[in-house]
Amino acid sequence: MALTKEKLIDGIYDNVGLSKVQSRNVVERLFDIMKQTLQSGENLLVSGFGKFVVKNKAARRGRNPQTSEQLQLRARRVVVFKASGVLRKRINRS
Repeated sequence: MALTKEKLIDGIYDNVGLSKVQSRNVVERLFDIMKQTLQSGENLLVSGFGKFVVKNKAARRGRNPQTSEQLQLRARRVVVFKASGVLRKRINRS
């Protein structure tokens, strides 16, 4: 099962002692800051967790797999996540 935004809010509420409304505001504001940072093209580093990197992908040729029709995919930016060594070790610990 995935960790949802609602579960994050509940976790802050249960462990930090903030009200539900305050917990929701903290989570929403944190995600707003993260989105603004990535939207501006900056990388986002969370020590001990990982790094979100904005990469530019060039325009390229592609094809529709159902019809085999050739098409042009436009240039775009994507976000790539690279886990830190600390996180990788914790994930692989048995």
